[in-house]
Amino acid sequence: MTVSYKKTDEALQKLSPEQFAVTQQDHTEPPFRNQYWDHKEAGIYVDVVSGEPLFAASQKFDSACGWPSFFRPLEPDNIVEKRDISHGMVRIEVRSRHGDSHLGHVFPDGPPPTGIRYCINPASMRFIPLDELEAEGYGQYREIAELPDT
Repeated sequence: MTVSYKKTDEALQKLSPEQFAVTQQDHTEPPFRNQYWDHKEAGIYVDVVSGEPLFAASQKFDSACGWPSFFRPLEPDNIVEKRDISHGMVRIEVRSRHGDSHLGHVFPDGPPPTGIRYCINPASMRFIPLDELEAEGYGQYREIAELPDT
């Protein structure tokens, strides 16, 4: 079964004001005061706009930055990296390919095995718990979504 992920007017209308500001206007949530920064449940994170799979809980780590951080994307083809020169600095912005949602930024200071840190705004993602993956149409990610202790 082929799934088509895309941004729709209907999906945009369902976003909270914060989700809209983050995904469509490139805003950033405050550190340590956002959903998922300290979230430790098994499952996957998908784009809140398009539903495209982005990150697995098993690839999340505590970077002490106040936002969820991942050392690799679940589906690399769903991630677009763009040069960002806003706020007086040069960074690499991370966007979702199909939803064109602003997700956050990527930095070269992550842990092994990649050395990469995807620092992501929680408002840009929806979490799907391990036991709901099949029902939500993401069953193929069950194995990677499991945490080492599960």
